[in-house]
Amino acid sequence: MLQRRLNNRKILFTLVLFTIIMMACVRSGVAAPLPAAEIKRDGEATLPPPLPTQVRLNTMIPLNLPTRLPGSTQVEPTPDFPRVLPTLRSEPLLHIVQPGETLGNIAKNSGVLWSQIAEENQILDPNLLSIGQNLLIPPPQPSGKGSSYKVIPDSELVFGPASVLLDLPSFVRAQNGYLLTYKEELLDTPVSGSEVIARVSREFSINPRLLLAILEHQSGWITRKNPAAETLDYPIGYKDVNRQGLYRQLIWAANNLNRGYYLWKANAISYWTLSDGNVILADPTINAGTAALQYQMSQMLDRPAWEYFISSNGLALTYQKLFGSPFDFAIEPAFPDELQQPLLLLPFEVGKTWSFTGGPHGGWGDGSAWAGLDFAPPGNALGCVPSDEWVTAVADGLIIHSAEGVVVLDLDGDGYEQTGWTILYLHIESRGRTPVGTWVKTGEKIGHPSCEGGLSNGTHVHIARRYNGEWVSADGSLPFNLSGWISEGTGNEYDGYLVKNGQIIEAWDSRKLENQITR
Repeated sequence: MLQRRLNNRKILFTLVLFTIIMMACVRSGVAAPLPAAEIKRDGEATLPPPLPTQVRLNTMIPLNLPTRLPGSTQVEPTPDFPRVLPTLRSEPLLHIVQPGETLGNIAKNSGVLWSQIAEENQILDPNLLSIGQNLLIPPPQPSGKGSSYKVIPDSELVFGPASVLLDLPSFVRAQNGYLLTYKEELLDTPVSGSEVIARVSREFSINPRLLLAILEHQSGWITRKNPAAETLDYPIGYKDVNRQGLYRQLIWAANNLNRGYYLWKANAISYWTLSDGNVILADPTINAGTAALQYQMSQMLDRPAWEYFISSNGLALTYQKLFGSPFDFAIEPAFPDELQQPLLLLPFEVGKTWSFTGGPHGGWGDGSAWAGLDFAPPGNALGCVPSDEWVTAVADGLIIHSAEGVVVLDLDGDGYEQTGWTILYLHIESRGRTPVGTWVKTGEKIGHPSCEGGLSNGTHVHIARRYNGEWVSADGSLPFNLSGWISEGTGNEYDGYLVKNGQIIEAWDSRKLENQITR
């Protein structure tokens, strides 16, 4: 009986999800993709009809799927083919102390104990480090191997297509826990717990179901009206005075989930360093979504707590109780191997010369696949100064978000950030910013570059790509291509080049001859 229910559930989910996504263009409140132009008989092109001034986004009816029977066990999916992980460092590494570094965070980032660095370098007082000091970092000493158990599929880590099925406010109301009444001020504006979850999910492109499951597992905020007092300031459990409150806890978690996910995708990590100093070798058969969770929780848990969290009785069980099996929501692969980038143009007006100021770096936060590139407008002014230059649409699409310095361009026009190609613009000034619901053509005005939104020390625009909610690396297997300029990285964040027909433009955090680029 249980197996029949599960089979029926999977069939129902697949059919409804396919229908919703394919028929989104005819649902009330969701904008349909529009033709680029209609041709009159006399040969003159006319623009498509205008869209309404507002588009009601994410209004799809959530799928009411049956949950598994109490006490049932999730069936573990087949392991991935083993990958060849990076070789663990076996020789000491020279590290030069940078401003703000401590022996503790140097040790954490290097996969060793601070006491091992102190002993290697004969440091008597671990609180006394000098900027520019040379340290020899001993190689990590593994103490075990991580679990091969898969916790979630990749498409449940990212803000992917199946996340459109979650009616977040209704779900939180139905659970009637502490999150329902939680309020927090962001930029002097009171927001609800649901709004905090939705914001972090959208900004970092992390699945809201996963954020809810982690929050419930760590604090019980979803289902308990009166969670433990120690969780009220630190609901994720990461105890840092600078990370108090739901929003700061979640952005810490989301950024680390992204870092673990995209490091695994790039085959750039092979072990986890736990909070107690244990170095755990990663199992080569796990998927990127599971690697993200193993990495994120390694930042705050000791070995027993970490092993419990990533087991079938840990987060996986909490997730099942809330939503059912995460693998029933899987849409794989979210990022097909044969995927090609659509034609994109440089994000400014024809005939204008801008400065290429930032090579590959995080799309949002520093963990998100180094998906972003930066461009600064012409002029001699320095710092955060107003600019009358225009940032433009890199392709035809629908504006589905326009607030707080952020504009999101949806290239398939279905009104969802979770499906297909979307382009993130950051640091777009409120003055003249194109509103939600506007269909723009390639090269049309989006807004003015600024310092609004995020952190910035100078007026510029930050641009990044996502596909099915996954950040697309600016210099990976599908590099950024803007008007034929191909992005190349150096392995150092913000460093990089744009290359076209033998021409090379280098990224500089200033206006120099080497970084001038003209559309």
